[in-house]
Amino acid sequence: MRKLILELLRSNGLEPVSGEKISEQLGVSRTAIWKHIQALKDEGYQIESVQKRGYILREAPNRLYPQEINSHLETKWLGRSVCYEDCVGSTNNVAKSIANQGCENGLLVVAEEQGAGKGRLSRGWISPHAKGIWFSVVLKPPFLPQEASKCTLLAAVAVVKAVNKIQGVNAAIKWPNDILLNGRKLVGILTEMNAEFGHINYVVIGTGINTHGEPEDYPEDVRDIAISVADVATEPFTRVELLADILKNMEELYELACEQGFAPVLEEWRKYSCTLGQEVKVIAPDMTYYGTAIDIDEEGLLIVKKTDGELEKVVAGDVSIRPAAAQNNAYA
Repeated sequence: MRKLILELLRSNGLEPVSGEKISEQLGVSRTAIWKHIQALKDEGYQIESVQKRGYILREAPNRLYPQEINSHLETKWLGRSVCYEDCVGSTNNVAKSIANQGCENGLLVVAEEQGAGKGRLSRGWISPHAKGIWFSVVLKPPFLPQEASKCTLLAAVAVVKAVNKIQGVNAAIKWPNDILLNGRKLVGILTEMNAEFGHINYVVIGTGINTHGEPEDYPEDVRDIAISVADVATEPFTRVELLADILKNMEELYELACEQGFAPVLEEWRKYSCTLGQEVKVIAPDMTYYGTAIDIDEEGLLIVKKTDGELEKVVAGDVSIRPAAAQNNAYA
């Protein structure tokens, strides 16, 4: 009901909509409309009551409410079903719990804050309240389990294309799952899978984007490596519009991968990579070596030309990129 009321108010812009008109269109009493208007005000919507004329929506709250997301979505199915929480431990954990009980393809789980956000290799992820976009999507793809890791690359392309539309932002992808802005960490992506032999039950792609975080929002040990979109953006933007744009990109890329395979997605990934062509330090479980990142293969694995000329595919481990002016083998 509140979603429909908001749609009516938005469609009228700055012209008042009478309570009588709303009640007639929605088939409920004017008293019920008044109660819903009060509830929307309690949620942070600035709704002006103009005497004898009706209601005007002046401003929406800075929240990722389902009705706000749906009002901006241009997708066909991704994100059309939303689980919203103010604060959770991890959106990935919530998404997996719902998926285990059965959910439709494209479920979106979004939170204003994560108390126990997690990244790759069990690292933590700081997710301050309403200062970023912390979300997970559930996908039920038709491809084989060994291709699930490519969803991380797909998500990275979807995010970087959206954030780079904001004036002043020029982010790039660091293999395998980070997006950097001015050399500092802007986005982390974590993909988790539930599968049986030869069949994926579901994939959960969790994404954390620092949009408005400030230095005081982060522990001292990560302040020098974290950055937010707002730090460099030269035009205003909203979290809900950015999320809607990311979901649109993600749906398009996912459908492309389902129809044509991941080759077109990987080609897009290469365009935005800040890893390829760079000197890197690879910290693998069984060895550490140096070389130049020259490409990714059809499986999304990083191909590194080692200092001895041998080619090595990076399957697991941590990759550090050597800055152009690095001294004494200093790697970032």
